[in-house]
Amino acid sequence: MALAAINLSEVSISFEGNTVLHNVSLNVTEGESVAIIGPSGQGKSILLKLMAGLVPPTKGKVLVRGENLFEISGARRQKLINKIGMLFQKNALFDSLTCGENIAFPLREVTELSEKEIQKISEEFLAAVGIGHAKNLYPDEISGGMQKRLGIARALALHPELIFYDDPTAGLDPITSRKIIDLILHLKSKNTSTLIAVTNDMNRAYQLADRIWMVVDQQVIDAGTVEQTKQHKDPRIRQFISGEINGPLTSMAGGE
Repeated sequence: MALAAINLSEVSISFEGNTVLHNVSLNVTEGESVAIIGPSGQGKSILLKLMAGLVPPTKGKVLVRGENLFEISGARRQKLINKIGMLFQKNALFDSLTCGENIAFPLREVTELSEKEIQKISEEFLAAVGIGHAKNLYPDEISGGMQKRLGIARALALHPELIFYDDPTAGLDPITSRKIIDLILHLKSKNTSTLIAVTNDMNRAYQLADRIWMVVDQQVIDAGTVEQTKQHKDPRIRQFISGEINGPLTSMAGGE
């Protein structure tokens, strides 16, 4: 039986009395790719941050590799955090650092590698995402697609075993989007990691996922594989994946 990389047990999360997720129980298996879809403002990014240990649940348990990130502390917690990588929606790059320095930063913070080793790893990861020529450029000197590649390289520099992507193709054209997902899947395969990604693009969800979840009405629906999702009977899933204007999701509004 495959091990659970992440286990959510009766998890609820509320902010200022407003419930975002209610009584959610789900597992992510080691080595799996999960795509999270759903209307804006329903809590996709919150779910991602919850699993990554960035936002604590109001109720319930979040286990990562069998450990509760919100109950352990010190060296044990840091060891687990070091196995997690995350690409934020806006890439969260340091504008004052060059591309090479952006990748070197977490290596300097977390590891005891020599400066020579750090520079070698930075160059290897820049090359791996196809922007080796940009080592000495600053983030505002490269394109949006290149910034996304840089964000991926930095998220992977510590060789995390669990990787979270918050809308990794947001704002990119369809061709660049496809290339970014190809790159993400290639690096996942190379590093045998577990991958969870929020996306609003169903084509990218289908390209990426072993399994698809939909966040809606404070719940997380496990829609199954790509084929199972395409054939799903839930009218909310059917409306979302088809892009129909009329349906149960139409009244939902808001941003995330």
